[in-house]
Amino acid sequence: MNNGRFATALHILTLLDIKKGELLSSEFIAGSINVNPAIVRKEIGNLRALGFIESKEGKGGGYTLGKSSSKITLSEVYRAVNDSPLLGRANDPNPDCPVGRQINDHLKDLFSTADELFLKQLDKITVKDFVKRFE
Repeated sequence: MNNGRFATALHILTLLDIKKGELLSSEFIAGSINVNPAIVRKEIGNLRALGFIESKEGKGGGYTLGKSSSKITLSEVYRAVNDSPLLGRANDPNPDCPVGRQINDHLKDLFSTADELFLKQLDKITVKDFVKRFE
């Protein structure tokens, strides 16, 4: 994953946990992350669909955690935003090359192994565990 979606999602969840009991606006959250509120709303929509976030519409509305941070693992967050293998993507090699014709199969195995190991580690850490780093 070569984008900031995981960092953005984890920032949102961390902020909502730290500000537990408050309804936070997308503008407030975006100010904390230093990004456009539209980016925050898009990621919140994704996290809300998974039940991680709840929203209240209208004046005085905003966002809060929809699930206890101790019940959300970082692997769940990663899976929610990940759209490519941890190590990136394969190339379009020359099929006439002895390496080129085989490399993507071997890369696929390598990428799968790396993702599995990474997710096993993230599965041991909850959002609550991560939030404790801010205390």
